[in-house]
Amino acid sequence: MQMQATVFFASKPISSATPRVLRVKSQYTPAISTRTDQSMASKWAQKTIVLPPHRRGCHLITPKIVKEIEQDLSGFKCGLAHFFIQHTSASLTINENYDSDVRDDTETFLNKIVPEGRSAPWKHTMEGPDDMPAHIKSSMFGCQLTVPITDGHLNIGTWQGIWLCEHRDHATARKVVVTLNGV
Repeated sequence: MQMQATVFFASKPISSATPRVLRVKSQYTPAISTRTDQSMASKWAQKTIVLPPHRRGCHLITPKIVKEIEQDLSGFKCGLAHFFIQHTSASLTINENYDSDVRDDTETFLNKIVPEGRSAPWKHTMEGPDDMPAHIKSSMFGCQLTVPITDGHLNIGTWQGIWLCEHRDHATARKVVVTLNGV
């Protein structure tokens, strides 16, 4: 089955009272299965991974994550893996997986742009001088990632890896909820 659509976009006229119209043709051919079994039904898997405390900085955790989810991951031909860290003073991001200098330089950058210590302007210091800066850094990178799954593997680039960014001086174990969805 093929579906065709013509989409019209109107924009402001350049010099006349008649609007310009841009016509875009798109063609979408959905995958149609004649199978009657449930092999193409969407499935879900979820696991909470506990990461041991890491020193302050950015840490490549892709191997640990993949090891923890590889059995479930192998059951997906196509889908999405969602990663959510349950903390407000650590974050997740995807970046360079080869040269550890990138992780060190990222930590240096974060410490330069988010000041801490007695001269910092923060009111919230309930858990120490690194408390509020950790919250700001966590918000900068975020608490979640979504990665495509292709043929039972995370479909990330050759030089990409999942990082845990620990923003506290005295970290605790960190929990990452991994949710897999697909076929």
